[in-house]
Amino acid sequence: MNVIEVKNLSKTFKVKIKEKGLKGSLKSIFKQKYKTIDAVKDISFEVEKGEIIAFIGPNGAGKSTTIKMLTGILYADEGSIEVLKINPTKERKRLAYEIGTVFGQKEQLWMHLTPYDNFKFFSAIYDIPEQVAEKRIEKLKILFELNDFIDTPVRNLSLGQRIRCEIVASLIHEPKVLFLDEPTIGLDPVVKENIRTLIKRMNKELKTTIFLTSHDVGDIEKLCKRVIIINHGRIVLDDSMENLKYHYLNKKIIEVKMKEKVNLDDEEGITILKDKGYNLKIEVDTQYKNVADVIKLLDPDKIIDINISNIPLENIISAIYKNEDK
Repeated sequence: MNVIEVKNLSKTFKVKIKEKGLKGSLKSIFKQKYKTIDAVKDISFEVEKGEIIAFIGPNGAGKSTTIKMLTGILYADEGSIEVLKINPTKERKRLAYEIGTVFGQKEQLWMHLTPYDNFKFFSAIYDIPEQVAEKRIEKLKILFELNDFIDTPVRNLSLGQRIRCEIVASLIHEPKVLFLDEPTIGLDPVVKENIRTLIKRMNKELKTTIFLTSHDVGDIEKLCKRVIIINHGRIVLDDSMENLKYHYLNKKIIEVKMKEKVNLDDEEGITILKDKGYNLKIEVDTQYKNVADVIKLLDPDKIIDINISNIPLENIISAIYKNEDK
């Protein structure tokens, strides 16, 4: 069963432009010029019930515009949308009772209230009877481990604690679809992992369909079985996480500062990106050589400092484009 169906969706914006400097500002007062930006261009996709799907791309790719159309905040210029068989444009209020949203960079909680008081407030907004609301709050408090700070004002919580409460506030009315926009942004690695664990548990126990956007490859890799990549308003890839991981996420970047120079030129699976004597930047293809083997080749006793990271999302998208052009 599909909970989201998008067909030939397009959205354009008209943006005012002006020439540089004071002269340009004065000219724009009397003669305004505009340009048209195609934010979303003829995209189509479906999301099944219970999926955790990643909808990703660089800044300006069209992610936020698409989400705003899916939730009824923006109207589409062309195409059709159904979320839970509801047209967001015509029945936005009805849809609001069936979906939830969490934006990592935007707060929906009242900072001077405690999480518990916020949850009661949102329960009232969604017309949830008091006894039912109490049961749901108790259930979510246990699931998201909020007991230690549920009665502490939100302004006194850590960012990780606040994000957990933001998610709970969006689940009070038991939405069938939850839109998560950068839920782990700004969090340290340990807290990120905790949030990811909670999202997986929520999906499993509450059967919530999750539509995730993130610039963090770790979020995508650990949470999602399917990935849609959008760039310049168009979908450039819609594939399983397994295929994406095999073709694009099997590489790591190692930046290392050495006590002595080391030669890795002839090693299979290793590409030297930068070599500045004692400072190396290496790309490792983990299909041929794992990170532990590379560290052995470098010799741990000769390493002063080391940083290991994933390939940036922008590089993955670039690689996809290059493959398409072949």
